[in-house]
Amino acid sequence: MKTLAIGLMSGTSLDGLDICLAEFEKQDKWTFQILKTETLPYSETWESKLKNSIYLSTEEILELHSEYGFYLGRQVREFIRKHQLENIDLVASHGHTVFHQPQKKFTLQIGDGRAIKLETGLPVVYDFRSQDVLMNGNGAPLVPIGDELLFSEYSACLNLGGFSNISLRSEGKRIAFDIAPVNIILNHLAQKVHKSFDENGTLAKTGKINEVLLEKLNTLEFYQQPHPKSLGIEWCNQHIFPTLLNLETLDALATFTEHTAQQISNVINNNSIKDILITGGGAYNTFLIEKIRERTKAEIIIPEKEIINYKEALIFAFMGVLRINNEINILSSATGSSKDHCSGIIV
Repeated sequence: MKTLAIGLMSGTSLDGLDICLAEFEKQDKWTFQILKTETLPYSETWESKLKNSIYLSTEEILELHSEYGFYLGRQVREFIRKHQLENIDLVASHGHTVFHQPQKKFTLQIGDGRAIKLETGLPVVYDFRSQDVLMNGNGAPLVPIGDELLFSEYSACLNLGGFSNISLRSEGKRIAFDIAPVNIILNHLAQKVHKSFDENGTLAKTGKINEVLLEKLNTLEFYQQPHPKSLGIEWCNQHIFPTLLNLETLDALATFTEHTAQQISNVINNNSIKDILITGGGAYNTFLIEKIRERTKAEIIIPEKEIINYKEALIFAFMGVLRINNEINILSSATGSSKDHCSGIIV
């Protein structure tokens, strides 16, 4: 039986709202076909609201949770109208992460699914992470279920978004973890020189690596910790931004790009990965990709743009399909939760 699902993804790098309509079918195994996609850049107002949400009062966050839910619903409704879509079975929304502190048993992705339902009239699945955190998991990464069931032909899958995360099979299980921040730092630095991001890594290329700071970054405790593990903006505010404060912007870009490349390459090499699928906005950073290629013997696979840009939105759509069917959509081997489980609130 075929299921038509729309996946919504808003990443920490605030590139915009990714919308992906895909058809899923299960016979011997799950297959998918991406039918329509769109990225809707945030207005300056929305970008500012989401970026500063971490500083809001409780009342203001609750207000934004509703407001953003209605915003998501309107975008889906317009997407359906624009492409004249019919027979959509469900909408699956990741929401936008404000807080992520699994060690304290909470994570918050705003964008009330009930508001999306009110705007679209469609069944909605949302809040995929909270249950995992309550079950002693990291609530992240969640995408490995899609890597396992939709992209199993690759030894590993690496996403270069706000943070880099990887999933791979190890000792018969799919493991996954965050590696290091990427675009959440690089975009912030690029904006200091009036660019929204460092296109192709051109700015980093012109900077000078500060070896002392590079060493300091590479010795951060997180990188020595075993998986499963995940990162949030709070960690960056504590450990990364202060470290880069006194560097000239281009040098900070050069140093952090080098740091990211080293951390990713270490993981690839330490796990003897033969081939790796790279997706997310960072896949377009040719300077960063070159640095990873130089340090590893793994075959680096950059897929077509639809997969680069929409793999996460695609997999959240898939997670919604699994949730509706009461099938496991979160792997404990990836998040560290007490067991595999089926997560997400259905409206």
